Amino acid sequence: MTIQEAQQTVDEWIKTVGVRYYGELTNTAILMEEVGEVARLMARLYGEQSFKTPEQAASARMDLADEMADVMFVLICLANQTGVDLTGAFRKNLEKKTRRDAARHAANEKLK
Repeated sequence: MTIQEAQQTVDEWIKTVGVRYYGELTNTAILMEEVGEVARLMARLYGEQSFKTPEQAASARMDLADEMADVMFVLICLANQTGVDLTGAFRKNLEKKTRRDAARHAANEKLK
């Protein structure tokens, strides 16, 4: 699925299943909540925090994928609501990063 197809799919889902988009500020708060859920799992999977139970640890990788998908869904909602073409925006952003960072990252001793 392309990013454009994802934007169209989410829009269709919202209009048929979700009834309507939440307001932009509500979706921004939901996005922050979902990013926090990704951060919580990352801290436990790759950081020093531990899970409360072995069962939580066993399902954590699947949970991480699901939480990342939640972040994408809400971000796509916000893009649709605000008229942002994520494909074009991502291309421009990658071009900007390439121009700005190519020499900087190659010269960064911490990355070697």
